[in-house]
Amino acid sequence: MSETMVMMADRARECAEEIRKYDEVQLLSHIDADGITSGAIIAKALERAGIGYDMMFVKQLDETIVKEIADINPELTIFTDLGSGQLEHIANYGVHAIVSDHHRPQGDTKFHLNPHLFGANGSYEISGSGTTFILATQLGNNRDLADLAIVGCVGDMQYRKYGKLVSLNKMILDANPEVIASVTDISLFGKQTRPVYKMLQFSSDPFIPRLTGNEDACIDFLANVGLQFANDEKWRRWIDLSEDEKKNVTSSLLQHAMQSGMSSYNISRLVSEGYILLSEQEGTEMRDASEYSTLLNATGRYMQAEVGMQVCMGDRDEAYIGAQDLLHTHRKNLVDGLNFVKDNGITKLSHMQYFDAGSTIPETIVGIVAGMSHSSAGNRKLPIIAFADKDDGYKVSARGTQELINRGLNLAEALSIVCQELGGAGGGHDIAAGATVPFGKKEEFIQKLNAAIAAQLS
Repeated sequence: MSETMVMMADRARECAEEIRKYDEVQLLSHIDADGITSGAIIAKALERAGIGYDMMFVKQLDETIVKEIADINPELTIFTDLGSGQLEHIANYGVHAIVSDHHRPQGDTKFHLNPHLFGANGSYEISGSGTTFILATQLGNNRDLADLAIVGCVGDMQYRKYGKLVSLNKMILDANPEVIASVTDISLFGKQTRPVYKMLQFSSDPFIPRLTGNEDACIDFLANVGLQFANDEKWRRWIDLSEDEKKNVTSSLLQHAMQSGMSSYNISRLVSEGYILLSEQEGTEMRDASEYSTLLNATGRYMQAEVGMQVCMGDRDEAYIGAQDLLHTHRKNLVDGLNFVKDNGITKLSHMQYFDAGSTIPETIVGIVAGMSHSSAGNRKLPIIAFADKDDGYKVSARGTQELINRGLNLAEALSIVCQELGGAGGGHDIAAGATVPFGKKEEFIQKLNAAIAAQLS
């Protein structure tokens, strides 16, 4: 066990001792996959410890939400996957809190569990769900919740930097082989549930020349490989293929990538480490950590994170059906969003590109549309920025690539710097970040952000 893990476990033990003093607590978590799994992990641990809880999910923690919690006046509030950036407000409003988070902290407090406090990076070494898993292990025998910790960190894209989980995430993975397993396989999304040609068609990270976005080309590619597409009149999924068929498709895809001029970096990413939840049924979204996290994200982005949490807690009936319905809606909205970007175009500047969705694309999914558009319609050599209208200003979602990160891009830092100048609020990770910009300052924001990114990439 690393020194960082030991120190985090020690802090988690202190937090757990404080939690045990109370019969009921308030829980508050983020609405994305990392936040939903974090909420489910701590909720399950509390249930097992005989401690009651009231759950609340939020899109963003700010002073208004902290004040709302203070007005409720719970004896103890546990923040998961958020809170480290609002410690001043938490203290000022007298909220007795335990914060289990992985975002860069602004200040510190007594019961604060965050990897940055112990020398680790919360962008890729451990996520909010992983941090909360460490807390849960100090509340009781909760090691079986490790699979949710991995689902959360995959949803938070913590594997992107190295193409696999490393550091504290890997320690959690390796220490719990009875519930979660890593496999080296083709890296395309949807191995459990999508027909193989759809896996190729919707590959956006990495983008595959002449295949991504082209259904007919993907079907022709598989036919030329000699793959039998259908089985009993059903399109075959990746998990339906034999090992020889998988090897043949993978080998042919790598050859196609080299002939198409893909960079060696992106070619190497076509095969990567994936994560299988061993207790889940094969052929369902929950079997694969990547698909599971996407299912959870769909519930959160349509303000029904509680449905995703119930799936994490074991509901495979009503909640699972509800989550699948939300995922279907989510995918339709993504297609509509991509069509909007295709029809309206992307504006390119010297060091970034952007599109303004206005009220056409929901602000909860504009970041995903930006990431997908980056691959299908944008310039991969420039980060992409998306704007969408929201009640209190413009929602900004920024997405980069690992190649840009290697050149010095840090979107969280750039957004934070520009927002400080304009009165907005921004942050996130180097490769994916978000912000809120006041009405009337969009054009100024665009110019300042382009300059900030130029300075990083220079």
